[in-house]
Amino acid sequence: MEHVREVSSEKKTAPSFDLGKMLRKYNLFFLLAVFIVIGSALSPKFLTIQNFLNLLQQSAVVGIISIGMTFVIIVAGIDLSVGSVIALAGMATALAIPYTGVFGAILLGLIAGAVMGYINGLVTTKLKVPAFIATMAMMVAARGLALLFTDGKPVYNLPESFRFFGKNLFDRIPVSGIIWIVLTILAVLVLRYTTFGRKLYAIGGNSQSAHLSGIQVNRYITYTYIISGVLSALAGIVLASWLTVGQPTAGKSIELDAIAAVVLGGTSLFGGIGGVGGTFVGVLLMSMITNIFNLLGLSSYFQSIFMGAIIVLALVLNRFVISKQTKDL
Repeated sequence: MEHVREVSSEKKTAPSFDLGKMLRKYNLFFLLAVFIVIGSALSPKFLTIQNFLNLLQQSAVVGIISIGMTFVIIVAGIDLSVGSVIALAGMATALAIPYTGVFGAILLGLIAGAVMGYINGLVTTKLKVPAFIATMAMMVAARGLALLFTDGKPVYNLPESFRFFGKNLFDRIPVSGIIWIVLTILAVLVLRYTTFGRKLYAIGGNSQSAHLSGIQVNRYITYTYIISGVLSALAGIVLASWLTVGQPTAGKSIELDAIAAVVLGGTSLFGGIGGVGGTFVGVLLMSMITNIFNLLGLSSYFQSIFMGAIIVLALVLNRFVISKQTKDL
């Protein structure tokens, strides 16, 4: 009898495979696998190392700014100014190179991004202006500054040493893609394993509770906007290096791509949930979809419509996953 009881108890505690739970947990990777299969069926060149490296280079600029956007959205914020900061930093760097050299110009561009981010954080936290309005105002102002510097004209004849960020190592591996991957790894480590990251999740989950627990909420929210500003500036420098020109109209509407990638990657627009790892996959997935559309020869208008539908579906899916996880707890 005792032996029977032991067997029955083992049956009760034996783990069972829950397909629904697996799909909820790894939905983004399943979606990525589906589009990889579709792309492979459409073209034999799709599933090649060279095509992946091309996707990496094409995705790097959006990927870099999406890291900063993830930090901001985790604390339940939003940053609509990233595209304009890309243009401003790229122009500032290109214009400064003859006077400060490449290293000094890059440093100046990063400082400009940090200042823009600090202003966004200050207006949002101290002046209590909603993040959507504050960063939209910065979007307009930064774009105006970028156009004002050269009366709307691009800056050409950038030195060869500045073009390093747009080149390939060993004639294959894009430098911009390496920068994106390294920054993604660093951001994942910061969010998962540091006190700073845990405080950001606490603020995004419930800012009032975070404040009562001793976290300086306004300061940490401002930090996320500074991070977003610096990474946007870096993306602008990488883009100027890749295109070999400082372009005041660069980065237009790229903030929508960044937000879409972050949401698609599983970060909640309500804050407190998500991560940079998912954002990385989200950026790759969006680039992959664009690549597939190009293979099919579909118009960019259809691509825009499809991307809009993806944002809505991703948001609905995220809310569904969160609600299911809450019930499981």
